[in-house]
Amino acid sequence: MMSSSRVPLILDVDTGIDDSLALLYACASPDADLVAVTCLSGNATAQDILRNTRALLELVGRADVEVAVGREVPLLRPLEITPETHGPRGTGYAELADPTTALSGRYAPDLIVAEARRRPGEITLVTLGPLTNLAIALLIEPRLPRLLRRWVAMGGAFRVPGNTTPTTEWNIHCDPEAAKIAFAGWQAAVDEDPRVPRALVMGLDVTERARILPADVAALAARAGSSGDLALDPDQAPDPARRAAASDPVIAFVADALRYYFEFHARYDGFYGAFIHDPLVTAVALDPDLARSDPAAVDVDTSGGLADGQTIADWRRLRGRTPNADVAVEADAGEFVRRLVERVGALAASRTCSR
Repeated sequence: MMSSSRVPLILDVDTGIDDSLALLYACASPDADLVAVTCLSGNATAQDILRNTRALLELVGRADVEVAVGREVPLLRPLEITPETHGPRGTGYAELADPTTALSGRYAPDLIVAEARRRPGEITLVTLGPLTNLAIALLIEPRLPRLLRRWVAMGGAFRVPGNTTPTTEWNIHCDPEAAKIAFAGWQAAVDEDPRVPRALVMGLDVTERARILPADVAALAARAGSSGDLALDPDQAPDPARRAAASDPVIAFVADALRYYFEFHARYDGFYGAFIHDPLVTAVALDPDLARSDPAAVDVDTSGGLADGQTIADWRRLRGRTPNADVAVEADAGEFVRRLVERVGALAASRTCSR
């Protein structure tokens, strides 16, 4: 029988490197009930995202989790992906076996709506990519904010610069019209009934405080009981042919994926390590005490101008709107990384023992 303390989650992903860590964190967390994973384009094309997601779930023995695809392009704009950040297929240098599990026959937005209707007030929806699937789900079911336990999002930049344009974070940039629909849907819900749970939005303000470094990956390998060279040396030149020699396949995947991410951050952010946005958001969805937030009415600029795609929080309530979101302003990144190492390391160790 399932423990009532477990949080039913639907993860909506564009499985690149940090989404992969978020999936591993959810699979490794005893307080998570992973109901389904819905996919869309973002870090890579939707077809690569589907492959990555199913293959990774199979790697950790979770082929039972339903995986569904939604819309494969943004609502109005051309598709953009980011191979320079996540690699040509979204997992850096890591390679995964082709998945054998069947894709769900359900359309991802329909799945989100159906599960929320089936379990009203129970499901936490965690969006880790563009908001296209959520926007369509809201068009199907405008009451979705009342049916979910909560919507938790990785997206936006509020009091910090963007990482895609000077004002815009990647997930919002990819489909700002979808993001505007999503926040407008929550705005309409809280305007009608202030008891509706506000969205919890975690932007770059807090997710860029969560960094993983080579020492953390070494600690992860040690917790898993994995031996072998992780190939995470900042003095080595990038080499697509080099692979981690970790004895545990989960650790080998993590090391090879992160090496690509580390090299990207070394080029653009000045440190050999990586921001791990998505697993932090997943951890906070399971334990909100890991973050502190302030309420605000959030909207998205879709003007096409200099601030196109910017998330705008009305901190002073100048527009007189009821807050539709709790915007994270602090997070316990140290505790999160400790949990990531412990949980994913334990998951890898358990998979090694079961083989």
